[in-house]
Amino acid sequence: MLAYRHAFHAGNHGDVLKHIVLMQVLRHMNLKDKGWRFIDTHAGAGGYSLQGSYAKKRSEFEQGVGRLWDRSDLPPLVADYLQFVQRFNGGGDGKGLLKQYPGSPALAHAMSRPQDQLRLFELHPTDYRVLASYLAEEPGVEVKMSDGFEGLKSRLPPPTRRGVVLIDPSYEVDRDYGRVVAALRDGLQRFADGVFMVWYPVVGKLPAVQLPKRLRALGARRWVHARLTVQKFDARGFGMAGSGVFVINPPHTLYAELESLLPWLHGALQQFDGGGWVLEQKAD
Repeated sequence: MLAYRHAFHAGNHGDVLKHIVLMQVLRHMNLKDKGWRFIDTHAGAGGYSLQGSYAKKRSEFEQGVGRLWDRSDLPPLVADYLQFVQRFNGGGDGKGLLKQYPGSPALAHAMSRPQDQLRLFELHPTDYRVLASYLAEEPGVEVKMSDGFEGLKSRLPPPTRRGVVLIDPSYEVDRDYGRVVAALRDGLQRFADGVFMVWYPVVGKLPAVQLPKRLRALGARRWVHARLTVQKFDARGFGMAGSGVFVINPPHTLYAELESLLPWLHGALQQFDGGGWVLEQKAD
């Protein structure tokens, strides 16, 4: 949806969960020398100012990455993630100001090697221009102003048969939930061994509640599903209470990593006396 701007939500609790998991997936891909292709179907601008009017309107980052910024008791996975955000802000010791937040393309580019590729799709013209000015001239990177659901079809399978697909649309319209399922079904037919990662919001909509069940029903041999709930819906039942990630063909270490991480992350990010986390898997 072209009215959607991720700058309003950059660095919130959903981004924290998504980017920690994505970092672990890409770190696992880097264990082998053979190159991989990262495909981001809804790439956004690549990076966001947290001091601009969009981010300041809701200041969602204050209840996400902002809660972690000055903590000294970070688990290793969170510490690695926060060091990356700190480097994006021009430092590495955590003592500077939190002014910018990196999107998924920035994270993937920072973790990529010369043999790896990025294929980034973004429909919003302003975000596309920002993303293109940031990454389009980098070796191995392709930035397209087009529908990522459609673009995914022509980018699978990658030549090396190693790849990670991130699907995280705005979900501003209910149609997005069905398109996620359809894209995964088609993607798995084209690239059965690929790593597919879906991020989704925990909101009071039936399609959102049903999405994990629909993803499990795709019949993938292996998957990990993690969900974190940290805040209440508002008085009318609106808002985003949390988010989830569903990873098909995950690294074999991911479940154990999240098993120890999610309780800590819930405690660090929860905004009321409640919520919780869900972690489940299907293994070979």
